[in-house]
Amino acid sequence: MHRVLIAGGGVGGLTAAHKLRQLLPPEDEIIVFDQSAVHTFWPSLLWVMSGTRRADQVVRPFRALREHGITVRQGQVTAINPRAPSVTVEDREQRGDAVIVALGATLAPERVPGLAEGGLNLYTLAGAEEIWRRLQALEAGQVAVLISSSPFKCPAAPYEAAMLIDGYLRKRRRRDRVEVALYAAEPAPMGVAGPAVSAGVVTALTERDIAYYPNAAIEKVDAAAQRLFFRGGREGRYDLLVYVPPHRAPDVVASAGLAAADSWVTIDRERLETPFPNVFAIGDIVGIPLAQGKLLPKAGVFAEGEGEVVAQVLAQRWLGREGARFTGQGACFIEMGRGVAGFARGNFYAEPVPAVKVYSSGRHWHLAKIAFERQWWSRWW
Repeated sequence: MHRVLIAGGGVGGLTAAHKLRQLLPPEDEIIVFDQSAVHTFWPSLLWVMSGTRRADQVVRPFRALREHGITVRQGQVTAINPRAPSVTVEDREQRGDAVIVALGATLAPERVPGLAEGGLNLYTLAGAEEIWRRLQALEAGQVAVLISSSPFKCPAAPYEAAMLIDGYLRKRRRRDRVEVALYAAEPAPMGVAGPAVSAGVVTALTERDIAYYPNAAIEKVDAAAQRLFFRGGREGRYDLLVYVPPHRAPDVVASAGLAAADSWVTIDRERLETPFPNVFAIGDIVGIPLAQGKLLPKAGVFAEGEGEVVAQVLAQRWLGREGARFTGQGACFIEMGRGVAGFARGNFYAEPVPAVKVYSSGRHWHLAKIAFERQWWSRWW
């Protein structure tokens, strides 16, 4: 009998658990640890922010998982011992034959003085709800969408947020009284996907009269004066600040020796294995370098693919089944407001640069994203 311990019940962790249950004998144990009692489908936070989803529509309780043979235990992971290997949850150590670390990135708004006090976090459910409440009440003024640092998960999300806000304001006929600006601590939108993707996003922002400021490195936020201060002397103001916070690896990952301080977990980019045998890391906590020197984007589509591959690697080792390699294939919807979305997909492991195809935007891609959301829920609950 084998026991697989999965730290984190997000997209990557659940995908790995699901695939392992399909591949391993029923007597093998699959245990998922998560500090929350519910699974949140993070791509839908944009729709909570823009009023087309309620909070209760984007979460499901782990206890209601339809999949049999997967144990989910609630509690904070306080230690990982990659040599045992084992996972400690709330001071109770659990040993296994393999560990999959899928804890995601830790959000760290405290790294920018005044950020948490002055704005609303786009990457939390509470933040998305409050953005929607404030957006409904906003009659005039300035909305600022801020990318505080890079890398960050879901590289399209803040650009989508700006366009969804624009679409809502136009629908309510307030756009002529509300300015929308996007400040980004990166040189171009979704730059790792190539110049065609970046140019398409910039064009979409321009067409919607959304002011765009790349290479805007935020230094501090004055919550009382509602002002933004950037490196080099640039300033901005806002009546509503929507922000992407700095990201970092969880402390427990660094303590385990899986990542250097203020860095990401290094893994074999095809097997997703750390230097410790049968200890894997997937999703937002990993840093996978690409040929042109950038990192593989932190996105759910890659976490899902990585979870599938890790399950197949373990099935190959223990059962002699056909193995798999992670190939860097990925795709992304880009919500553009008013029921329209774009779409891009390709091979991010291609050399010398990722080979990504951009498709014409339209309502059909928005409907495809809705179908993807429904498919995710039907797969598990």
